[in-house]
Amino acid sequence: MPETPATAGTTTPPAGTAASSSSPSWAGQLRLTVAERTGRSYAARQYHEGALRVLRPHYLDRSGQVTYTVINPGGAYFGADAYLLDVAVDRDASLALTTQSATKVYRTPQGPASQEMTVRLGPGSVLEYVPDQLIVYRGGSYIQRTRVDMDPTASLVLAEIVTPGWSPSGESFAYDELRMRTEVRVTPPRPEPPEAEASAGAAEPTDGPREGDTPTSSDHDPAARPRRLVVDQLRIRPGAHGDMTGVGFMEGFSHTGQLVIADARLTDEVYEGLTELVDTSTTHSGITRAGVGEPYGVRCVCVRSLAHSTEDIAALHRAVVNLLRQRWRAQPPLRLRKY
Repeated sequence: MPETPATAGTTTPPAGTAASSSSPSWAGQLRLTVAERTGRSYAARQYHEGALRVLRPHYLDRSGQVTYTVINPGGAYFGADAYLLDVAVDRDASLALTTQSATKVYRTPQGPASQEMTVRLGPGSVLEYVPDQLIVYRGGSYIQRTRVDMDPTASLVLAEIVTPGWSPSGESFAYDELRMRTEVRVTPPRPEPPEAEASAGAAEPTDGPREGDTPTSSDHDPAARPRRLVVDQLRIRPGAHGDMTGVGFMEGFSHTGQLVIADARLTDEVYEGLTELVDTSTTHSGITRAGVGEPYGVRCVCVRSLAHSTEDIAALHRAVVNLLRQRWRAQPPLRLRKY
């Protein structure tokens, strides 16, 4: 299996994934676990196979956040290609994840290309996922499923931009189908690890809980389970929808973008700041509070955008990300380096 050296960490297939890592069903897979040590995040585990890689990490500022760039040496997704991204950000670690270039989906006569992305965010962790645009070309079909399980104290930003690919006829929407589903769940709060107790003698062995022990939240409380925060879905079938650019669908625009933010610190003041950015952008965008209540105190905001260019939506996404970085972590703007 190919392995890529990691900075300040080890590069090994994650424990317990040997069977899946050898599965021929993935055209490419990437498994990345980011941990924190002395204020600096690093790749504790890094594994890739097939047509997915990551470039060497960058540290773009003094916050200790690590930035990884995903690349596809094959250049595009083709018919029936299936890709897997498995990302874990451990306690207090911070990851900015992006792509080297646009994700391109060409003709898929063998069946839709697909990408499965699973994300796990530990206590106090941060994930900013800001990829380049997705371009689906004539005759292409693409299915993307993303699921995030996050601790209530974690912070999440997920961005997507969809661009219609060129076709000989000049149509903006010549692809067959696009389906994108993002689900965010909040896991029960984790108890703080107990402090080691100094003892002159050996600890008394136990075979299980004893009378008087305090159960953890997941032992007897049926409500202490992952709870769904939000599901964001986009499905476009140009052949079935008729005039894609018309009223009630793309409203005369060609590009669309989605931004999902989940954090317990999404106060009314922060929401007002985000609303001002949306209202003053060059896009046709809407912002809404989203989600099923506030599971374990986590709030969610979604931004949906329409525009005539990728850059218009990307500029709005950058503005939102940078506002949150400054307010929540006193972190400088995200200026990605892709080389």
